[in-house]
Amino acid sequence: MAEDPDPARLKALEDRIEALKAKDKPASRGMGGIGHGEAAWRMVLELVTGMGLGLAVGYGLDTLFGSKPIFMVIFVLLGFAAGIRTMLRTAAELGKQAGQTPGNEKRD
Repeated sequence: MAEDPDPARLKALEDRIEALKAKDKPASRGMGGIGHGEAAWRMVLELVTGMGLGLAVGYGLDTLFGSKPIFMVIFVLLGFAAGIRTMLRTAAELGKQAGQTPGNEKRD
């Protein structure tokens, strides 16, 4: 028992342990390091932010001109359209990072 361990056997054991650790690592998260939940929340926030900005600008203009709902409705719709456009741009960017093109998703 007082013998020194064989360095070749220790190296082989370390290599096997590293190989098992590498095998146990989770797979890639799919979209360039962003999880599906994170991407969904990002898109929801982009939509809500666009609508919120449209609401604020429309309400401010309505208050300024004294024409209550018209500018608010117009700018909320414009904010919604801007939010949708931003969401689509984000989806295209995430698809590109994942190696897919929009409309050409991988199917199981």
